[in-house]
Amino acid sequence: MLESHIPHQNHLLAALPVEVQQRLLPHLERVSLPLGKVLYESGDALCHVYFPIDSIVSLTYVMENGASAEISMVGNEGLVGVALFMGGESTPSRAVVQCGGHALRLPGQRLKDEFNRHGELLVLMLRYTQALITQMAQTAVCNRHHSIDKRLCRWLLLSLDRMSSNHLTMTQELIASMLGVRREGVTDAAGKLQKLGVIEYSRGHITVLNRHRLEQLSCECYAVVKKETDRLQPYVPPHHGD
Repeated sequence: MLESHIPHQNHLLAALPVEVQQRLLPHLERVSLPLGKVLYESGDALCHVYFPIDSIVSLTYVMENGASAEISMVGNEGLVGVALFMGGESTPSRAVVQCGGHALRLPGQRLKDEFNRHGELLVLMLRYTQALITQMAQTAVCNRHHSIDKRLCRWLLLSLDRMSSNHLTMTQELIASMLGVRREGVTDAAGKLQKLGVIEYSRGHITVLNRHRLEQLSCECYAVVKKETDRLQPYVPPHHGD
């Protein structure tokens, strides 16, 4: 059986009352999410939801010609698979692991059963979904109106917020795919940040050296999403005390 402290590594699960956690705990399975793994493709029927612990999952849209772009990312603040409890059962996006790690997997029916109790899980999930919609909307506006340089800063900051360190393992090809731009654009933007001493980049590894400067160089989109996420998700209540 899963150790009882592990669900607290995901903010949504940590915010649930103890009795709800205890109902879900026997059905949560810790799974490995390697970099690049596809959790579901566009149109797939969703059977499970995933609560990332130390991984990041990107929700992307893929065009007919194979081009793709990220519409939102999910880390330890949330879950992958909101369509399941929203009633859609499937989604036109693809979920792919952007940063490898682990997640807690829950059968979809167990989540729906708890959702239909109309208790605290329902409120949490709806507030989380609103935060996710904000991120999607801001990403759409950002991709249309802001430079690759600013978008890369926003993307790095959102990724950092979902990690426990300032080190990210991801290739320029992956970042380019997420931002929906050419690899050369990412190479150029990352090179500028490295010259400024904001990041250190070596093949497949990015270390953020100056987060404050990164926030200054980002567009307003990062702050908008972070503020709304923080407002909607007052995660770990005091009574957990861990």
